[in-house]
Amino acid sequence: MAQLVDLTLPVAAVEDGHATVATEEWALQSAKGPYTGMVYRFNHGSMSGSYIDFPGHIKETDDGADAANFPIEDLFRIEADVIRLDRDTGSGAVTAPELAAACRRGTPRRALVINALGRRRFDAIEERSVFLRDDAVEWIVRRNVRLLVSDIYESKGVHGVFRVLFENRIATVCFPINLDRLVAPRVRLTVLFLRLPGVTQLPCRIVAEVKQPRPVAPGVRLPA
Repeated sequence: MAQLVDLTLPVAAVEDGHATVATEEWALQSAKGPYTGMVYRFNHGSMSGSYIDFPGHIKETDDGADAANFPIEDLFRIEADVIRLDRDTGSGAVTAPELAAACRRGTPRRALVINALGRRRFDAIEERSVFLRDDAVEWIVRRNVRLLVSDIYESKGVHGVFRVLFENRIATVCFPINLDRLVAPRVRLTVLFLRLPGVTQLPCRIVAEVKQPRPVAPGVRLPA
């Protein structure tokens, strides 16, 4: 039995003073009488809501992967290790030893979730005041993950977190929410988006499956 947790930040209704969705009503006629079709025009940036970056988001690290050809097996129900910290705003660099100490031992999964901020959302802290230190990024790379979902990445100095990840063919999901609800050390992730050739950054829907512990019958003792 698994609980589904939606990790997706909705796209804002207004960006830069402009509505992100415009609605049109189309008057149509059918054999059963008239009806009105609701049609939408979208106007938003690629960093709207939660969004996924492929390595080609940086021109110099483009490996040819995009929203149309990225392997679907690396996006559908993939197993992910979950790292949970509780960093507050302004607390600085997250290190490799810190990540390693909070990560379940065993064979690394193809995806990794870093919930560095505990119950705080990414936008509840001073921007980029908590970030991944270089050795933390190298630790992530050594785990051979294909997908990283995290509430922290770069520092204010922009010291190259994304460039290193993309050079090692790791796709990233930015601005996830509800990471604190991932109470298991491992979950399954599914990431969905439009199949757009040539696009290397776009909004996405991301869902986690969290396995629920089996109920224990009265009088049954669990192993120590």
